[in-house]
Amino acid sequence: MADPLLIDHTDGVATLTLNRPEAMNALNVALKQALRDAVIELNAEPGVRAVVITGAGERAFCVGQDLREHLGFLKSGDPSPLGTVVEHYNPLVTALAELNVPVIAAVRGAAAGAGASLALLADFRIGGPSTSLLMAFAKVGLAGDSGISWSLPRLVGHAKALELLLLAEPVGAAEAHRLGLLTRVAETDDEILPAAQELAARLAAGPTVAFGAIKRELAIGSVGTLAEALASEAAEQALCGGTQDHVESTMAFVEKRTPRFVGA
Repeated sequence: MADPLLIDHTDGVATLTLNRPEAMNALNVALKQALRDAVIELNAEPGVRAVVITGAGERAFCVGQDLREHLGFLKSGDPSPLGTVVEHYNPLVTALAELNVPVIAAVRGAAAGAGASLALLADFRIGGPSTSLLMAFAKVGLAGDSGISWSLPRLVGHAKALELLLLAEPVGAAEAHRLGLLTRVAETDDEILPAAQELAARLAAGPTVAFGAIKRELAIGSVGTLAEALASEAAEQALCGGTQDHVESTMAFVEKRTPRFVGA
């Protein structure tokens, strides 16, 4: 059997490919475990300076929970058929949200349910003509999971998030871009992954310590008080001020040359 998750490391960019194209990259236990463990490990790898998440095949980024497998758990009388939320999705989402490097989702085809949740946790989301997002949870009688109640309102606001989750209607690429669910829309589907990897390479060559600091600041500033935001900014500036990248970029500015960032 093929590995459910493919991992490639190239020039500081880690590309994670959900590798179940025959099932539209639906999340079965094997894929959830592999993805969870891989993302947790990425945060401990100093050589990783950007992450791309994509799906194999042409039809889907990820259609969420593997409902065929899930039905088997329901029929077996599993006393906790949704235990996967705590065991797999919550630690995966936490690790993904806490990655200190930029994360780019290359969303080709359908992203539904937990698949849409994963895409929306990325810092950048690149789509194409075939891209569609579906908050599919209510269609199978479930509430949202995989961080969708946290990420979606931050992108589109409370009212629109409620609409997308309750009506569970697909959102095409153009509308997704207008709403902010997609950062960019490539002209063709074949350009989605190259565009995501090009952006990842650009970010990986930048001041990645500062990028991580900015992500942490926004996580606090978007929900905290002004005092908490100011305290976070002071702490992160103290951290960044001691980096090689800050010294190098300041010198480069004065010397009118392009800085060379090392991510430290």
